Amino acid sequence: MKKLGLVGGIGYLSTLEYYKGINEGYQKRLAKQSKSGENPPMVIESLNLADAYNLVERKDWDGFSALFVRAIRNLHNAGADFAAIAANTAHIVIDEVRMQSPIPIVGIADEACKYARQLGLGKLIIFGTGFTMNSGMFEAKCVEYGMDAVVPNEADRKAIHDIIFPNLEAGIVLERERETVLKIADGMLSNHDADALVLGCTELSLVIKDGDLNTTLLDTGKIHIDAILEYMLQ
Repeated sequence: MKKLGLVGGIGYLSTLEYYKGINEGYQKRLAKQSKSGENPPMVIESLNLADAYNLVERKDWDGFSALFVRAIRNLHNAGADFAAIAANTAHIVIDEVRMQSPIPIVGIADEACKYARQLGLGKLIIFGTGFTMNSGMFEAKCVEYGMDAVVPNEADRKAIHDIIFPNLEAGIVLERERETVLKIADGMLSNHDADALVLGCTELSLVIKDGDLNTTLLDTGKIHIDAILEYMLQ
C-alpha cells in the first residue's frame, strides 16, 4: 500500500476533513468488519495559511510553488510514496510543483474534471477563492476534458472571496453570507444553462449543501479524497 504525504494547513479545517475522510474511506474500503482502529499510512506537512495567502496576494508564483515543493520534499523524506495538497488554490501552480516533485501528486482539478466527465456533464460553474476563480485553472482543465467552465463576474467573485476569507476559513457561517452565495449560484446556473456547480474551495461545502440548489454539486474535496484512496489502494 502506498503511503500518502498530505500537504495541509491551508486552511486547517479542510485538513481535518481530509484526514477524517481518508481514514473513514479507508476503513469502509479495506478494513475487516471484525477489526477496529485500522488506519492508512500517512504523513502530514502543515503549512502556515498566512504565508501562503501573502504569497498569492503578491502574485509571487515562484515563491508559492516553492512553498509546496519544500513541503512535498519533506513528506518524501518522511517516507511518502505520493502526495496530495488539501487546497484548491494551491493547484494554480500544480504544473510547476509537479516538475520539481520527487513523488507523484494526485491533483484536485484533474480529479474533479475527470469525475465531471464521467457523469457526462458539459458546462460547469466554478466557485472558489478569488485567486482560483481569477486564475483560469479550472477553465483550462475543463477544456482538456472536453467541457466548458464559467466563473462569476468580478463583483460576485469578490463577494464569494470575501465570504471565504476570513469567515469560512475560520469555520464561521453567517446566514446572510450563505444566502448571498446561493443567490449567485442560482442565477449563474440559470443564466448559463449549466449542468453543475463546482465547489472549488474546500470550505464552500460549509455553506452549500446537497439539496440547496437544483443542480449537481461537485465537492472537490470529497472527489479528491476518493481519488487519493484509489491511488493509495492500487
